[in-house]
Amino acid sequence: MHNVLVTGANGFIGSELSRRMLAEGWGVRGAIRSSAKKHRLPQGINAIEIGNIDSHTEWETAVCGIDTIVHLAARVHMMDDITSDPITAFRNINVAGTKRLAQTAESKKVRRFVYVSSIKVNGEGRSDPYTTEDYPSPVGPYAISKFEAEEELHRIAANTGFEVVILRPPLVYGPGVKANFLKLIRIVDRGIPLPLAMAKNHRSMIYLKNLVDAILLCIIHPEAAGKTFLLSDGKDVSIAELIQMISSALGRPSRLFPLPPELLRFLAKVTGRSNAVSRLLDSLIVDCSRIRTELDWTPPYSMKEGLEETANWYLQTFKYLANSDE
Repeated sequence: MHNVLVTGANGFIGSELSRRMLAEGWGVRGAIRSSAKKHRLPQGINAIEIGNIDSHTEWETAVCGIDTIVHLAARVHMMDDITSDPITAFRNINVAGTKRLAQTAESKKVRRFVYVSSIKVNGEGRSDPYTTEDYPSPVGPYAISKFEAEEELHRIAANTGFEVVILRPPLVYGPGVKANFLKLIRIVDRGIPLPLAMAKNHRSMIYLKNLVDAILLCIIHPEAAGKTFLLSDGKDVSIAELIQMISSALGRPSRLFPLPPELLRFLAKVTGRSNAVSRLLDSLIVDCSRIRTELDWTPPYSMKEGLEETANWYLQTFKYLANSDE
């Protein structure tokens, strides 16, 4: 039986990963920052409170008897970060915290460390597919901290027998999704017209259960050790196609109308919304051929299936909340 420590076990990815491992009979220990959040953990998980994650976190009890660590906990990218020194804040958690955990794990003979990084380590704003052969070009404090954490893990592994696996997913969606993807679902559900019918960009994403499946494979596959893998559903869609797929999954009309993307970018610049519009119109394509070839991995769910499950969760959840308010 595999004994796995999952950091961020009560989060969007961690809770689904923990449920899957528990269902397969694995021993799962979930590291959480506060016992107040213990109720968010899947039933059956062995919870351990570790407090704040930084260079001083005491991980000894958490990693004792563990075969593999899946490190998900991180300071995540925030659109309106009000921190006066964001790069230091990101580095304290994502770099120093990861280094501290890996050093403790190596000293306690943990076999493998699966680190869920981000495709943003490769870069942003290019139309060609990102590959594992790219030299990293992270933009912004979050991406920089993720890259620096990867580098720390490689340094530890180079001097020991510690097995490190790096995963760089793009946007992750699925039941429980928040932030901009949830906002988009709400807009489509409300039938708000969107001027995106002419968008011809291409974006890769990954469904939550596909990401979990890839993580599980990287825990057990001998050829995963020491590798970096980029992940996606294997289907790249424009924002217009994505909205149409979400509309279909919700059983709603898409209500797209055409405006030239160049005009949208100009209007966004005038109104100070260039970043928001760029996230809709820019391309981000992921070449995930390495994990498919070297580990023989195929995403078990199609994007259509993933969006349908996400839409079902949304309808059930927000219908329940609406009824609760009546």
